[in-house]
Amino acid sequence: MIAEEGDDDVVPFADEVIRIPATSQLLAPLLTVVPLQYFSLQLSSAKGLDVDQPRNLAKSVTVE
Repeated sequence: MIAEEGDDDVVPFADEVIRIPATSQLLAPLLTVVPLQYFSLQLSSAKGLDVDQPRNLAKSVTVE
């Protein structure tokens, strides 16, 4: 779970917490997307998945 610094309300409900700096609500998505993408990259690599060739990519991307 992602929480802003100083926001301890989520701690009892999560096993792991990724902290981001306190910022305005307009900038918060920018600060959360990068750590989550890095986490998903590491998780996929740990599971042995090929992150450069995701399955079913051809179904969602049109190549002309």
